[in-house]
Amino acid sequence: MSTEATVTTTSSAGPSLRRTLTLWDLILYGVIVIQPVAPMSVFGVLSDRGHGHVVTAILIAMVAMLFTGISYGRMARAYPSAGSAFTYVAQEIHPGLGYVTGWSMVMDYMLNPLICTIWCAQQAHAFAPGVPVWSWKIFFAVVFTLLNIRGIKTSARVNTVMAVAMGAVVCVVIVAAARYIFGHPHNDPAFFLRPFYDPQTFSYSALFGCTSIAVLTYIGFDGISTLSEEAENPRRNILLATVLTCIVIGVLSAIEVYVAQLIWPASEKFPDVDTAYVYAVGRAWAPLFPIVGWTLLLANFGSGMGAQLGAARLLFGMGRSNALPKSFFGVVDEKNRVPRNNVIFIGVIVLIGAFFPCFARNSRPSSRKLFSKFVTTSPAPTAFTRTPCSMASSARVRVIWANAPFAAA
Repeated sequence: MSTEATVTTTSSAGPSLRRTLTLWDLILYGVIVIQPVAPMSVFGVLSDRGHGHVVTAILIAMVAMLFTGISYGRMARAYPSAGSAFTYVAQEIHPGLGYVTGWSMVMDYMLNPLICTIWCAQQAHAFAPGVPVWSWKIFFAVVFTLLNIRGIKTSARVNTVMAVAMGAVVCVVIVAAARYIFGHPHNDPAFFLRPFYDPQTFSYSALFGCTSIAVLTYIGFDGISTLSEEAENPRRNILLATVLTCIVIGVLSAIEVYVAQLIWPASEKFPDVDTAYVYAVGRAWAPLFPIVGWTLLLANFGSGMGAQLGAARLLFGMGRSNALPKSFFGVVDEKNRVPRNNVIFIGVIVLIGAFFPCFARNSRPSSRKLFSKFVTTSPAPTAFTRTPCSMASSARVRVIWANAPFAAA
């Protein structure tokens, strides 16, 4: 593969994307799309599958995903294109395979904001039952679209605000957990090491089975590569941002589940594995119930908005390469320098799809159940409802939907 190969970032027929994103902007984008609170919804599943070795599984998964992140970064260095994996495969293997790869990624990126729209609408309705769910669906789909149309710097500023807010909540969780842990004496010298390794329950089959689920905590970092044409020095920053995002999410996730395991040891069964994290946090400090509930809503809002942004850039890369109609998908808005047609196109699909029952039934169920548990145990439980959960991992929902067209074929 030639490192001299480049992909043009301008179009002779119109304006180009604006190259304004710093390394910090790229990292925040990746963190928001993945979600800083990602392990909360799958904590119980991971603990049950790994016999309590959740921290170890997440750290092993981080190492594995770093290799993928480095690969994306190296390809972005060779082909700094908004087309991401579509461009990489089309240039290095075959345009036909690139087309299939591009559409598989588009399906993932479009389904994420769709599912987040449904989930956010359901939980907003729980907070404000006087407003019907269909109104909230329209609201979130429109807000996602309008924010992404405003320009890449607007999206970056919104990501910064959300990252600060969610980071503050994570800090509160850690402080509350520390107060609880150190406020209860522990005579066992191995107490603080048991979340990493417990000789009484450890087995390689359980650990690697848990790791195979833990890798889903990192889903979404590949979206950073779709911003290659809007990043400053993309040949350097895309690689660094992808790797650093994996590390930041890995460390945050490890800390979050570590304190939860110290509060609620694996030897003690959870009343419900799908809402395990709520029981651990509630044991540390009851007021965290509504706080973390709002944080989950904010996390899904940011993830949906970020995924729509990445999908629009991917469609732009495919349109500019004539894999899709160039006159529509390969056009950049002259004022805000964003692929406005693509953003609106995805927004329309999200809005229509949000009213399909098949998506509504399976929209990030574990996160939905976890959120509902937080709000139903708050001081005003009568305002909320608890929604049944049909699957164990919210991350797996996105993977199943993303691959559905290919499984059917």
